[in-house]
Amino acid sequence: MGDSEGVYTYWQLEDIADFLKQRSNNIFPKVAIICGSGLSGLANVVENPTEINYDEIPNFPRSTVEGQTGSLVFGTIFEVPVIIMKGRFHFYEGYSLSKVSMPSRIFKLLGCSFLIITNAAGGVNKKYRIGDIMMIKDHINLLGFSGNNPLRGPNEDRFGDRFPPMNKCYDKDLRKQAVRIAKKLGLLRKLHQGVYANVGGPNYETVAEMKMLAICGVDAVGMSTIAEVIAARHAGLIIFGFSLISDEGILDYSSNKKEPDHYDVLEAVKAMEQPLQEFVKLMVKYIGTKTPCTCGSAH
Repeated sequence: MGDSEGVYTYWQLEDIADFLKQRSNNIFPKVAIICGSGLSGLANVVENPTEINYDEIPNFPRSTVEGQTGSLVFGTIFEVPVIIMKGRFHFYEGYSLSKVSMPSRIFKLLGCSFLIITNAAGGVNKKYRIGDIMMIKDHINLLGFSGNNPLRGPNEDRFGDRFPPMNKCYDKDLRKQAVRIAKKLGLLRKLHQGVYANVGGPNYETVAEMKMLAICGVDAVGMSTIAEVIAARHAGLIIFGFSLISDEGILDYSSNKKEPDHYDVLEAVKAMEQPLQEFVKLMVKYIGTKTPCTCGSAH
């Protein structure tokens, strides 16, 4: 599967995309959606779904995390063709970041122009509460500080330039629309915009690490998302990302807050399942009216 670091060749990616095209029931997706921990229920809103398990797809990794199903769903939402990824891949599972981010490149080869990316994250910002939604306006790629990057290695020019800019990863127009949708759904008091940071995991953060993140201006922290975003932007996809705040970070040694636990994360997500489904449905409906521009934004 590529070289020793798990880098896919362009031809391997094309083979995966061609396989999926044959199994997609003639759905040519405009929007890709990546579901984070416990968020696979977002696929329930898809009309006329065609589901393909990861173990059916040649050279495709497997998701090993509880709350992440492990399948791709083709279908439509408000007549907008979509592909939904139920379960992502993580660095801590032993996958290279090339494999972690590989779906973003598959989405591009399938014809997607937009990516909605979701995750469950810990709140660093003291104003955030469990069940809040943070639109990602920017990120800090902590794994990149140690040289771990999904674009490491020879550049694949057929996806993008060697040195892609990342200052406009998350589309401003889509974030503005998300505010309007949240207001319509009565979710405005739960909605925030903030900075997301990734850690390697699988352990949760120490108090000192959480304090450092807060000092650096981080609002939410998780173990995913950024590698997929980097690969997606490299390939020219337009991105809307959000974190569901599933636990409140411990920034004080004397805190009596409950320690973060994966079961509690899944329970927090479950409590917001229905509102998030409506939120994503209306985001897809809006995206269906937009045309991607060469400037890298939606118009």
